[in-house]
Amino acid sequence: MLTNSDIQAALDSVDDVYGVGSIVAQNRVEKIGVTGDIVTLSLNLPVDDARVKSRIEDECRVAVKKLKGVREVIIMTKGAKPKLAATGPVRNTGPGPVRGGPGQSPFEGQAPIEGVKRIIAVSSAKGGVGKSTVCVNLALALAARGASVGLMDADVYGPSIHVLMGADARPTKGTTKEIAPVEKDGLKLMSLGFLTERGQPVIWRGPIVMGVVQKFLKEVDWGALDYLMIDMPPGTGDAQLTLVQTVPLTGAIIVTTPSELSLVDAEKGLEMYRTVNAPVLGIIENMSYFICPHCNERTEIFAHGGGRKISERLGVPFLGEIPLDATVRRVGDEGNPIVKHDPGSPIAQSFFAIADQLLALRP
Repeated sequence: MLTNSDIQAALDSVDDVYGVGSIVAQNRVEKIGVTGDIVTLSLNLPVDDARVKSRIEDECRVAVKKLKGVREVIIMTKGAKPKLAATGPVRNTGPGPVRGGPGQSPFEGQAPIEGVKRIIAVSSAKGGVGKSTVCVNLALALAARGASVGLMDADVYGPSIHVLMGADARPTKGTTKEIAPVEKDGLKLMSLGFLTERGQPVIWRGPIVMGVVQKFLKEVDWGALDYLMIDMPPGTGDAQLTLVQTVPLTGAIIVTTPSELSLVDAEKGLEMYRTVNAPVLGIIENMSYFICPHCNERTEIFAHGGGRKISERLGVPFLGEIPLDATVRRVGDEGNPIVKHDPGSPIAQSFFAIADQLLALRP
């Protein structure tokens, strides 16, 4: 059984920032976590030199991977934390977040991902609205239109991109960065689901979750992308705040069902992005209605039209309706999303129509 003491002993071989003693002796290791065969380390390295930080991280990774039973080491290094800039009240005035003035990002420390033109978060404050399914199919629709697309799973506790895409490969070492994404169906993919076993719970506190999101953004070799689509977890917490602190978003898409319960949470999610001055690209109403395959009768299981109404009330675009369809669920479970499985179907065309709106965005 791998213990924290074993890991500390391994880390004791890593020289400290200033070369005096080890990082263990100098109390640079703040937290150690073990989830199955994945070890997470939280380091506090009070130095601005990126080469020193990189050297220590590399040596930590090598030392810990020598221990029996360790397959992956995830390292979060504490550095300068993003701070709210003194720009006055935060307002959402449209796309194109740039730091430094009214209507611009309130976070210092944001940096674009080299080679990535647009970063879009697909979000909802409520779980169970089909957000991941929407994100995957939009990514595939964009790729089918000729765009280069990455798909990042920011849901650390409940990753699903690997299941929906039918991808079970392990990420490898990148050429220019630490991690090379998994490639499937023309998409570059990254998810914690590639690193954990089925059924294995992730029992991590907020700081580690934030570190994983930052690592996926900054240490994955995404290469040149027209779009990086990010499947966000439900809620308005650590992952969302980390995202907007770390990179300038092109914008967020809010996914909701027509039910009042979902709409209330959708409004919370939308206002969260407005509060941090991240543009909201629009709202998608998922599970909008159901067409019986036997009698063609339309049933509005979760009501209908709530997404359009809330879009009008809150002053954001309504991007479209996605009907409820058992085929979408079935092919998604099989790792064969509807845009890939049957691109000519009406429901796949709904995703293509929304993707075409995203293609019209300026870089």
